[in-house]
Amino acid sequence: MSDSNSKPDVCAFYEKRSFSIQYVVSDPSTRKCAIIDPVLDFDEKSGATATRSADEILDHVAKEGLTVEWILDTHPHADHFSAAHYLKGRTGAPTAIGAKVVEVQKLWKDIYNWPALPADGSQWDRLFEADDTFTIGNIPAKVLFSPGHTLASVTYVVGDAAFVHDTLFMPDGGTARADFPGGSASRLYRSITEILSLPDATRIFTGHDYQPGGRAPRWESTVAEQKAANTHMSKCGTEAEFVALREARDRTLPMPKLILHALQVNINGGRLPEPEDNGRRYLKFPLDAFTDAAWD
Repeated sequence: MSDSNSKPDVCAFYEKRSFSIQYVVSDPSTRKCAIIDPVLDFDEKSGATATRSADEILDHVAKEGLTVEWILDTHPHADHFSAAHYLKGRTGAPTAIGAKVVEVQKLWKDIYNWPALPADGSQWDRLFEADDTFTIGNIPAKVLFSPGHTLASVTYVVGDAAFVHDTLFMPDGGTARADFPGGSASRLYRSITEILSLPDATRIFTGHDYQPGGRAPRWESTVAEQKAANTHMSKCGTEAEFVALREARDRTLPMPKLILHALQVNINGGRLPEPEDNGRRYLKFPLDAFTDAAWD
């Protein structure tokens, strides 16, 4: 993957409310692109929604003369709403996610007592299986199944760039938590091991940055840098050591503040609830669904 034809342009958009990084990944020769993990703005205090973040991406696409070929999510997010459905309406591009999203849908439709939700992945245009391939312009792309953080997490390897979202953070940030419903620290370790078996020069783009030590946001590293300096992986010589470290840390972490808001939107492909007879949309909250979660 070292030739210029396999090196996409990557433009990142940092969404500071959820510490999220959204990406436009484009083929410089064809001007075709994919949008990865876009954010639909939401303020949990007022209940307000907005499309500012997604519109910033659309402005960039228009300014650069790009054509959107794909709208991709790496997994159903627990800390922000996905703007995939909104962007499909604006661009006509197909949406896609990992095929194991159906297992996440089955799990969460029970938590939400939502029997009418189709738990078949039909909310997306394509469900990617492990090792599926596609293209962005002329640049080859491959899907790695990367469970652990969630049941459905995938990594998109586009030319020399890997979009890993929560699986790996920047080296000083370590790795993703694995205590969400369906998560597994041992599966996370094996997913990270597969990602770090990519060529050392592979660019790693993460989906969140929580600015350890108060530094400025960062989101790009390499496989070589992750292998040498990831604060969790470098401390663990074995899977068992990683599992012990990860599970001990996870026991101290409260649930993300938007998890119950976001999952009901994101397991439905980024669709907000339908308006009720008064024209307003309502989210639904299960109480005491995570009675063993840390409070602080």
